[in-house]
Amino acid sequence: MKGIIIKGIGGFYYVKTEQGIIECKARGKFRHKDMKPMVGDNVIISIEKNKGAIEDILDRSSELIRPTVANISQAFVVFAIKNPDLNFDLLNRFLVLCEHNEIHATVCLNKVDLCTEEEREEIKNKINSIGYEVLFINAKAGKGLDILKERFKNNVTVLCGPSGAGKSTLLNALIEKEHMETGSVSEKIGRGKHTTRHSELIEIEGGFLVDTPGFSTLEVDFIEKDDLKYAFPEFIEYNNECRFRGCSHYKEPNCKVKEAVEEGKINVKRYEFYVRTLEEIMSRRTNKW
Repeated sequence: MKGIIIKGIGGFYYVKTEQGIIECKARGKFRHKDMKPMVGDNVIISIEKNKGAIEDILDRSSELIRPTVANISQAFVVFAIKNPDLNFDLLNRFLVLCEHNEIHATVCLNKVDLCTEEEREEIKNKINSIGYEVLFINAKAGKGLDILKERFKNNVTVLCGPSGAGKSTLLNALIEKEHMETGSVSEKIGRGKHTTRHSELIEIEGGFLVDTPGFSTLEVDFIEKDDLKYAFPEFIEYNNECRFRGCSHYKEPNCKVKEAVEEGKINVKRYEFYVRTLEEIMSRRTNKW
């Protein structure tokens, strides 16, 4: 029987199937393969004497470590537009992590009531210019949430963003009704007021939302130096046009990305962020040696 792991705790995995939620243990063969089931995994299970066992883990399309979730297909990158002011370097870091993990990112700007229409438009144009859609929301007032809910269908969605952006408020606004309806499930799988929080998938609007607000680490040094350029969508059309094969768009001559920056086709601040991140990766790799 096929299903998806919606929660894992204490060595037990809770798999949603067409027959309902089945409590399962993982077969010992996964330990020998050094592979552990993750929340979000699509799995094949068997049932014997009312006990479930995970027999196979299907190929993952993406994998996050913090939060530990597989097969995330989209991220709502939540930032406050004011209070605190939007930090573009931090936003770029979240976007790079999404791109590296092949997760479609949409920027959600919260607290829109705190700025003018002109300020909103200026920031929207800046983010649109690097290839990302912007949605304006007010999580506390519940404004702009309908368009988010429309995008849950057939997706596993995670919220990510810095502290103070309103992720928890947004999460609660999105799942409160669904949590009430699935209260018996939460009780069955041991979620209580004082239970340690683990990643959990909540069914919502024909898809799943990860019930853990966002990434807890923003380190990028695990990204290989040669892979970083692929996390910048605006580089795509130039990556294979440079004079030198494998150009890192850094100090090489006749680099098409640097030419595009000079011609205003690529945002100069965004390119400067790329260079700082590349240097950070190279520096940390050098220090490790």
